[in-house]
Amino acid sequence: MKEFKFKIGGQDYAATVEDLKDGQMKVTVNGQTYQVEVPHKKAEGPRVAMAPAAPAAQTGGTKNVNSELPGTVTKINVAAGQHVKRGEVLLVVEAMKMANDIVSEVDGTVQRVAVTQGQSVNQGDLLVEMVADFVAAKAEVTPKPAPAAPAPVAAPAPAPTPSAPAGSKTVTAPLPGTITKVTVKVGDTVNAGDTVLLMEAMKMENNITAEFAGTVKAILVDTGNQVQSGQALVELD
Repeated sequence: MKEFKFKIGGQDYAATVEDLKDGQMKVTVNGQTYQVEVPHKKAEGPRVAMAPAAPAAQTGGTKNVNSELPGTVTKINVAAGQHVKRGEVLLVVEAMKMANDIVSEVDGTVQRVAVTQGQSVNQGDLLVEMVADFVAAKAEVTPKPAPAAPAPVAAPAPAPTPSAPAGSKTVTAPLPGTITKVTVKVGDTVNAGDTVLLMEAMKMENNITAEFAGTVKAILVDTGNQVQSGQALVELD
């Protein structure tokens, strides 16, 4: 078991991370426990995009979007009957002081929005029910077999956690994840609350924000890096 201490928005947090099996981890933050999944550690290999294979098209058209962790719905971007593209943000859930974009995994039509803005949700709660496009088109297009998933590839060993000089202001990772985008560069001036990078964790895109104003002195990670909870990401003057 690993223990971490970090601060978000001026509030102290204590967290423990315990590896279970098959990519599952138990994360406890200030006494609240979450069971999370780290995709690159799953025994069955890397996650692949959903393909409209023939058997799937014949078994049903609904695609439920569920909450990956407890939080509060802060914004709803879609309504019943609306058509959306794969990757489009359906709604935003705030959890652990982070705004998490909940995106569609398929092209399809919103059948029902099961929550309202301001509503608290638990892990596994239904958020949006959708109908995927490929089901509606199955009578007109003969689906091709989905390509075989690539063979499992051993995950690279995590890079050593960079350490910042004593007394410096640093933005740290609140939980394990993968850096998907760095939105600032060295020399930029940021205010408290500004987004400095995006991190994917628990299948959600998380905006990582500065807790204080300052000038970007150093960026300690790159896009694609896997980071651990408490790891330094950006250093500010």
